[in-house]
Amino acid sequence: MKLKPILFATLVLLGIFIASIVINTYQNKDKLTERQNMIHDRGSLVMPFDLDKTTHSFDKTPDGGIQQVRTKDSNDQEQILLIRSHLQGEAERFSQGDFGDPKTLHGEDMPGLDVLSVSQGKFTVTYQELSDGAQLSYLTDDPKIIDAFHLWFMAQMMDHGMDAMN
Repeated sequence: MKLKPILFATLVLLGIFIASIVINTYQNKDKLTERQNMIHDRGSLVMPFDLDKTTHSFDKTPDGGIQQVRTKDSNDQEQILLIRSHLQGEAERFSQGDFGDPKTLHGEDMPGLDVLSVSQGKFTVTYQELSDGAQLSYLTDDPKIIDAFHLWFMAQMMDHGMDAMN
């Protein structure tokens, strides 16, 4: 007979716990959407191309990663030239440990940038043109730097939301 009140109390507490998880999930989703909208709106501070006309991709590799920016319309030569110009400059800056553009857009505490900013000479950044944009390949054999690239890529995927894909 005493089990019924204990069972009831346990079920009530379990219900409260589940409800708090659901509420927290929706609140975090709203915050994420708000941040993604802010990143989209501020993108022009560091990227000359139109985020509505382009797509970012961030693919982690065993020795770093590959970042691509492509136009949604492969005939949009203006966007292609803007992408290429931007990524060429970023390749030079990143190779020198200058991650100022991502910090300006995403914040000083963006995951991975603390390691990447002080690892000049321990990784390479290679620029390559694509028919509809360009890409940067990041290579290193240092596990700490590989982890930093992967953290940085995941943070960009989260921040860019619908402007990015994996």
